[in-house]
Amino acid sequence: MKIVIDDKIPYIRETISRLTDDAVYIKGSDIGPDDVRDADALIVRTRTRCDERLLGGSSVKFVATATIGFDHIDAGYMERAGIEWMSCPGCNAASVAQYVRSVLLLLKRDRGARLGGLTMGIVGCGHVGTKVKAVAEEYGMRVLACDPPRQERGDGGPFATMEDIEREADIITFHVPLTADGPHPTLHLADKVFFGRLGRRPLIINTSRGGVVDNAALLDALIYNKVGDAVVDTWENEPQISRELLGRAWIGTPHIAGYSADGKVNADNMVIEGLCRRFGLDVPPRIVPPKLPATFVPSTDDDTLRLQLYNPLDDSARLKASPESFEEQRGNYPLRRERAD
Repeated sequence: MKIVIDDKIPYIRETISRLTDDAVYIKGSDIGPDDVRDADALIVRTRTRCDERLLGGSSVKFVATATIGFDHIDAGYMERAGIEWMSCPGCNAASVAQYVRSVLLLLKRDRGARLGGLTMGIVGCGHVGTKVKAVAEEYGMRVLACDPPRQERGDGGPFATMEDIEREADIITFHVPLTADGPHPTLHLADKVFFGRLGRRPLIINTSRGGVVDNAALLDALIYNKVGDAVVDTWENEPQISRELLGRAWIGTPHIAGYSADGKVNADNMVIEGLCRRFGLDVPPRIVPPKLPATFVPSTDDDTLRLQLYNPLDDSARLKASPESFEEQRGNYPLRRERAD
């Protein structure tokens, strides 16, 4: 069985070697039709567009993306071609929640914010948004959660409207997939009109997909003080991101909010299980994340420990110093754990 794999998916090689001796590792953006022509399976991240151009005429029977998002997968073509595919919903939800928690702790530590007096608007309350909601409530924040698809299904609640969030939120954080059509499209959900309706000059956080927030409109909102500040992890036109937006954002990171080792290992295990199920293979032992170095000395103070484990200002400083290395920083991301065990 031949498997073509994005070479930046970590921790997976030893386990793959137990399943096949024909695994080919290629930079995700470089995977082309010739690479997959005789492959049985393809394992990717967001940088590989999986469509007819790539897969037409190939022998690929199974595609897995080791990510929550799947806007790079042409689901319609997959169905027509009879190619089974999967994503990894929820795999890095805790990692993104860790990112947002660290932003809140920095607001508290560096800007003197009283978190219990703030209102957070969460746009999208699925796997990630639900965990972010729990973090906000842990700090005594008032939460307004907007998720029309869940609301229509009668799934959970109570839910707020976007108008509620625009009017009342001090922090607005986005956790939705990127969709251009359907009943609730999210492409440029935060656009010029959205920023013009804001009531409190909120902090904007985007860790979902770059296109959910119109980057030009966000830049204008920062320039004209319609928002208090911005934390941007996902960008339009990655890796050729807006240098001006990066310069004006409080925190700008290279699409790594979900990049904890714990989240990556979750995705690896989900992909391996899906692959084995599709090809009738025994599932090998689960992959576990590497431990922190012995030199790591955890603080006894919870907030300090959490920022020891992850401080997004470190990633932001690296990106602001070298925005041209966006993809390299993302592909060679340092070890980050959610826990100190």
